[in-house]
Amino acid sequence: MARVFLLILDSFGVGGAADADKFGDVGSDTFLHIAQSCALGKANKEGMRAGGLHLPNLAALGLGLAGQASSGTLAPNFSATPKIIGKWGFAIEQSNGKDTPTGHWEIGGFKVDIDWGYFPQTIPCFPDDLIAEFCKRAKLPGVLANQHASGIPVIKQFGEESLKTGKPIVYTSVDSVFQIAAHEEHFGLDRLYEVCQIAFELTAPLNIGRVIARPFIGNDANDFSRTGNRHDYAIKPTHDTILDRAKNAGRQVIAVGKISDIYAGRGVTTSLRAHLNDNIFNATLEAEKLAKDGDFVMSNFVDFDMLFGHPRDVPGYANALEEFDKRLPELYQKLQDDDIIILTADHGNDPTWEGSNHTREHVPVLVYGKNLTPGTIGARQSFCDIAETVAEALNLPHTGGIGVSFLC
Repeated sequence: MARVFLLILDSFGVGGAADADKFGDVGSDTFLHIAQSCALGKANKEGMRAGGLHLPNLAALGLGLAGQASSGTLAPNFSATPKIIGKWGFAIEQSNGKDTPTGHWEIGGFKVDIDWGYFPQTIPCFPDDLIAEFCKRAKLPGVLANQHASGIPVIKQFGEESLKTGKPIVYTSVDSVFQIAAHEEHFGLDRLYEVCQIAFELTAPLNIGRVIARPFIGNDANDFSRTGNRHDYAIKPTHDTILDRAKNAGRQVIAVGKISDIYAGRGVTTSLRAHLNDNIFNATLEAEKLAKDGDFVMSNFVDFDMLFGHPRDVPGYANALEEFDKRLPELYQKLQDDDIIILTADHGNDPTWEGSNHTREHVPVLVYGKNLTPGTIGARQSFCDIAETVAEALNLPHTGGIGVSFLC
C-alpha cells in the first residue's frame, strides 16, 4: 500500500485568484514575480544569488506550466516544453480567506465556513477591555506595540523596551491572529506559553483563529532573532480532515513542522517539530523512516512565508526555493514503488507586493510517484481535491464532500 508525503510550501502561490479584488490583491503572483525579479537582476543581494530563478526539480514536476496555466504568463527561466516527470496543475481556494488555518483546513478536506474575527488597522489595534483583562489575568505590567506588524521588524523595534520593562510585544496582521513576542530567556519560554494560553482563552469568543508564541533571543535590536520554539494555540478544525480519516483507519499520521499546531493536534499520531526549512526537510526524511505502508506524512515549510514573504525579502525567498529544490531528490530516493509526493501551498505571500500580508492566490499542485503517469491535472476547483487524492492513494473511503481525486 502507498505512503503519501504532502509537502506544504507555505505561501508559495502561483497567482491568478479570480476573487483577489475582494482582498486587495489583484495582480499578485508570488512565483511569477520572484522569477521576474531574478531575471531582471532585482533580486540580487551580494552573497545570496545572481541570475534567473533555477528550480530544475520543481520545473520537472511542472511548476512552470502550472504557473502559466494559473496566471497566463510563463515565468522567466522556465521552459514551455519541459521534460515532465510528475502530474501538475493548480488549485483554487473556495473558502473565504487567505490565512494559514483556512488554507490548511481546505487542503484537509472541507470548505471553511467560519467567520473569523479580525483586528482593525489602528493603533492600538486590540480592544482596551481585552488588553486590560489579559494583563490582569496574566499579571503583566502592560504590553508593547499593540498594532499590525511583521514579526521581525516589530521585535527589533520593541525588543529592547520589552527587556527593560518585562512587557511582551503584542501584534496582529490581516490574518485572524493575536501574536505575542517575548525574550526566551529574560521573559521565559514557559511564561510566554502561559500568557499565550490566557490570550487564547480570551480571544476564543471573538473567533480569533490563532494565538502564536513568538520567542526571541539576543541582547539588542542588532542581534535579536526568533527561535524555533514558536507555538500556535489554534481553534480546532470544525470538521474531520484527511488527518482524522487516516488516524481513525489506524494509520500513522506524522506531522512535521507546525502542522500539528495548525490542526490543534487533531488527527495527528506523531509530531516532529523543527525550525528552518533545512531542518524541516531533515525531519521529513526522519518521518519517512517511521512511515509504514498506508501512512501519511504532512510537512509545512514555514520559512517561505515567515522569513521571506512577510518581510518582503525577494532574494531570500528565491534562495530558499532553490535550496528546497536541491533537496527534493533526497526524498525521491526514499520512495517505494506506490508512494506519492504532493507539493502545494496554503495561500500566497508575494514578496514584491505592498504591505506585509498574505495574498489571495491559486496554489500549485505538483505530484510525483514512480508509478504515476506524468501530465496535467488541470485547474482543481478546490483545495479539497488534495485530501481526496490522499484518501484514494491510502485506500480510505471518499467522504462525499466537494473534493475530487486527481489520481482518477
